This record gives sequence, structure tokens and C-alpha cells, in this order.
Amino acid sequence: MIITLASCSLNQWALDFTGNLSRIQESIRLAKDAGAAYRLGPELEVPGYGCNDHFLEADTVEHSWEVLAALLSDPSNSGVVCDVGMPVVFRGILYNCRVIFLDGRILLIRPKMFLANDGNYREMRWFTPWAEPRKVESLRLPEMVRAVSGQDSAPFGDAVVSFADDAPPSPLSPHVKMSLDGVEVFTNGSASHHEFRKLNRRVKLICGATEKCGGVYMYANQKGCDGERVYYDGCPLIVVNGEVVAQGAQFSLDEVEVITATVDLQDVWAYRAGLVSRALQASTNHDHFPLITVDARLGVPSLPAGRTLSKPRAPKFHTPAEEIRLGPACWLWDYLRRTKAGGYFLPLSGGIDSCASALIVYSMCELVHKNLAKPGARVKSDLETVVGKPIDASSMTPASICNSILHTCYMGTVNSSAETRARATTLAESIGSYHLSISIDTGVDALLTIFRLATLRTPQFRVHGAYVLTVLISRRIKARLRMVIAYLFAQLLPWTRNNRGSLLVLGSANIDEMLRGYLTKYDCSSADVNPLGGISKVDLTDFVRHMRDSVPHLSILSDFLEALPSAELEPITASHQQTDEADMGMTYRDLSIFGTLRKVYKMGPLSMFRRLLVDWSGLMSPTEIAAKVKRMFFFYSINRHKSTVLPPAYHMSSYSADDNRFDLRPFLYNASWSWQFKKIDENVPDSQPPAL
Repeated sequence: MIITLASCSLNQWALDFTGNLSRIQESIRLAKDAGAAYRLGPELEVPGYGCNDHFLEADTVEHSWEVLAALLSDPSNSGVVCDVGMPVVFRGILYNCRVIFLDGRILLIRPKMFLANDGNYREMRWFTPWAEPRKVESLRLPEMVRAVSGQDSAPFGDAVVSFADDAPPSPLSPHVKMSLDGVEVFTNGSASHHEFRKLNRRVKLICGATEKCGGVYMYANQKGCDGERVYYDGCPLIVVNGEVVAQGAQFSLDEVEVITATVDLQDVWAYRAGLVSRALQASTNHDHFPLITVDARLGVPSLPAGRTLSKPRAPKFHTPAEEIRLGPACWLWDYLRRTKAGGYFLPLSGGIDSCASALIVYSMCELVHKNLAKPGARVKSDLETVVGKPIDASSMTPASICNSILHTCYMGTVNSSAETRARATTLAESIGSYHLSISIDTGVDALLTIFRLATLRTPQFRVHGAYVLTVLISRRIKARLRMVIAYLFAQLLPWTRNNRGSLLVLGSANIDEMLRGYLTKYDCSSADVNPLGGISKVDLTDFVRHMRDSVPHLSILSDFLEALPSAELEPITASHQQTDEADMGMTYRDLSIFGTLRKVYKMGPLSMFRRLLVDWSGLMSPTEIAAKVKRMFFFYSINRHKSTVLPPAYHMSSYSADDNRFDLRPFLYNASWSWQFKKIDENVPDSQPPAL
């Protein structure tokens, strides 16, 4: 039996019921045009996955039913089984549900049984898992739905939908048990966010699911920022017997993407016939799922004219550097167009971090340019809204788009070098940003004058014999003044260019600096959004190298890669130059390791020390390892308060220090860690090899 299936990736937005309905409708139309019999959409696509505490409002549930009623009543949606995600209240309990309907009638409402409740996910804050497997009850439908469907109630629970041609698809599968019960098509409407190499794991799991028991696996996913710190990376999939037969784009500015596959269920039967152990288990399986029988067919006996079966294909994966290039770029585009701001403002220091932020915006402009010519795409109208005037798409280039959207500024002081100023200027010219280069010494002097008039004391730098506290205060004046200037320019630059609105300020603090707290509170790290906040310095360096090697006119990036990381907040002399790693007492690679062990492997000071004794054996002495671990946890704890005011950052790393949701820890510590550090000292071997 031949069936054509459609899986969708939609750029839904929390509480945007009008836009969400429109995108669902468009996906159904595209599925029907492709001859699909079954259309699968993302999780909670009706209200948007990222509603968070809005799920607790009765309005959200009511409006979701209203959207469903509109879908049921639209005759253009007939002829295809539609599987949509929305919240449903049953007996006073809120469930995360799939609603399956055909020709204006609800076939099944299936509540989610296993809720995502770790990392960035908090589904159990709003929803309750359905705890009664293989049980179906009856849900009385709201009046607005009864009026259009002609049904008083609909089946609610854990069941399988069975069609007249004996091709039962299963929503939200515990696929192994359902395969033993004869289910051939498994559906998974998901909302899975992007993280480094996560797609590789996702594909491996989906292929493994059907390789083990046979079957067709449909995977749909949310796309876009949805008003959150995460980016849902789309990439819908259809897998048959462990092999990918259809795959969508992982990063795309398209609001609606529908992939289809035409499959022969005879292939599933033949594959399962060769799995003798599965057949034995299935023959003794007496724990059957309730069947919701439907007097309709999903497939046809033979291939329609002009159609071919979908063939296996190798899945496509991006390199980590490409993931940085594309993921944050798509996130920034969603953020920009949905806030309807006039563009971005970025303090460009001449260092590799702000360089990486600028490159991500340039990558965003490349994607926008690529999509301008697509028929029916919203990109052109969104870009016109951002720049505030009509555009001629045929004359646009990534650089000209960047000039309209990205505003950069080098904010130098007497301590700044000619090299960093030149790097910032050349980079801005290479990507096309509207660039300014200014000195902020006048502002620094004005602030110091106010302090001097009040206290009759003048802060000095280290090279002038000052003590450390005075050095830090002097540096922080410069850093915080840059934040004030950044927001001033973000408000006024569009006016000077006769453009509309104001600009969003971009941050450029990487995850390692945020973890250790190596940044000044309310300095240039304070911004509206930060595309680098979930990316390590090591990965950012690889990304900049990738951009240098893949974009011919960005040869200036070699200078950024060769430069020592420095904030240039102190005078440069023949005997002294401030560098970040010297200030921190550890390298960025060290910080990446510390961050992974702390968050991913859930290690405190003692267990981290014990692990590094093994991993760094021969590289440094136990005493040196102990000192580094202590230094890490001391500075982490005294600076943890800074995480409470960090701007929303793109989540990309499994060891993100985001205080909003992902990394829930105190921000007031006993920074002496007296018990823990004592235990480390007790574990330092008496006999120590020489340091290398």
C-alpha cells in the first residue's frame, strides 16, 4: 500500500494566534498540493510552544480551541488527516495534546505522557502527564467546536488511529510497544531547540527507533525563536526502517516548510518479517492499544502516475562552525523583525568576540539576501519594515543589507592601540556595516572630575603605582561608559540617517567569560540580546576561522585570529600589556573544560579536581591543578551575581551559565569554599611531579 506523508516545520510565535493559524493553514495547503494523506505539525503549534506561564491562563486554552474551530470549519482543509498540537483541559487538568482531525471531525485527542522537564524545558510547571496508558475516555467539546464539527465529544487518551486500509498511524509514540501491536506509522510533533551537534543525536535516535522494530517515523519540529533564548531549528524528518527518506532545512528563514515522502508499507511488512525476535514478542503481546477506527483510507494500492517512492538518503549535518554561522543568525532575524526595531548597534572593539557578533549579523544578511528572491517569502516585506522604506531586491547585496541594519562603533580611549582601531575599521568596511570610530576619553575625564571634586582623590593605573582596587575602578569607568554611549547611539543613529525607530544593542560576551564573571557589570556586556552567550571562546575562534576560509573578502579575520585577547583598559607600555588570560589566571580552553565538567558532568570543586588529576596528568602538577580549580570556583562564586543581569543570549552550549532557566543556582555564595577546598588540599598527593 502506497501512502504520502507530510511533516512540517513552522515558525510559530507564542500567543500569535492569527499568525500561527495562517502558518498552519499554509502547511495544510502545501501538504495537500503534494498529495499527502497525513499532515503532522510541531508541538503546541496552535498557541506557540514558548507561552510558558501563559499556559496557565484560561485565555490561552480558549483561543487555542477557537483556532481549532477555524481549522475544522475550513473546507479547504478536507481530504487530509491533520495532526496539530495544542493545550487541552480535561477534568480540570491541563494537558499538552495532539488533536487529530479529518474532514471537520476530531478523531482523537492524545495527551502527552512523558513531559520534557530538564535543561531548558519546564513542561511540568504547566502540564500534567497522562498517566493511564492504553485508556481512552470521552471529552465534551467546547460549544464553538461542537457547532462546526457536529460532535458533542471526542476520544481522549492513549490510543491508535486505525484507517480502513489497515495503516494505523500512532501519535507521540512509545514506538516499540506500538510496533508490537501492529502500528506502522509513528508520529512525533516536537519542539526541540538547537544545541551543538544535537541534530546528529536526534537523527541517530529516530533512525535507531525504526531500525530496531521497522516502521515509518514522522518527525515535525518548531522553528524560530518563539520569544525565547533558544532557537528551534526545524529540520523535519521522515525515516523508513532506519533510513532517512526526507529531510528539511535545519536553519532557514522560511516560515513554513513542508517535506513529503511517498512510502510503500509493504517495505515495513517485509522488514519486520525478517526480525524474528520482534515477531516472537509481537505474537505474545496481549496488551493492546485501543483503536479509533476511521472509515477512510490513507493510501492507494499502487503508485499513482508520475509519482515515485522516496529513496533513502544520507542525512545532512552542519559543522559546529556552520551551526554558529547559521543558528544565531536566524535567531537574530526573528528577534529583529518581530520587535520591528530599525537594526542592530554593536560596539566593535577590534577583538575576536565583537568580531564574531558582527560576523553573525553579516551571516544573517547573507540569509536575508538569499531569501529576497523567493516567491511568496515574507523576507522582503520584513526587511522593508526594518529599514522603513521600499527596497529594490534586485540591487541588494549582503553588504548593502548590512549597511542598512548593522551599526558598529569603535569606542577608543588613550589606552587603545592603533591595531585594534584599524582591525575594527577594516572589518566594518569588509562586511558593509555603518561604522563610526570615536574616542571616549572626554567622557572618562568628566566622570573622574566629578569623583575628584567630591573626594579630592584621583584614581591611577597600575603602571602609575596604584593598587589593584583603583585599577579595577578605573577600568570599569571606561567599560560602563561604553554601555551608556552604546544606548545613546542606538537611540539617535537612525535619526541621523533619516531612518525609522531605534536600534537593538548587541552584546558580545562569550559563555566562558560569563561563567567566570570576567566582565564588568553593566558594561558592553549589557545589551538587548547577545548572540554569543552560549558559545565558548574556543568555538568562536573556530567560527571566525571558518568565515575567513569561506568568505574570500574577509582576509582581515587573520589579524583577529592572531591578536592576543585584550580589553585594552590599561595603558600599554614596554613592560606591560593587559591580556585577558593573564588577568583571569587561566586560559579560555581551561574555562571551556571547567564549564563542561561543572554543568554537563555536574561536578563540584573536589570531583572536578579529581577528574583533572587524571585528564591533566603530566601537563601540570597536582598543586597547580588544585590552584586552578580553586581559582575557578572562587571567581565563579564572587561573580555569579552578574548572571542575573545578563542580556538574553542564544542558547547553544550544554554548559550554558544562563541564570534565567538553564543554570538554576544561587548568586550569593560563601566564596571561601572552606570545606571543599580543604578536601582538595587533603587529596593533593605528597609526591608531586615537576610542573611542565
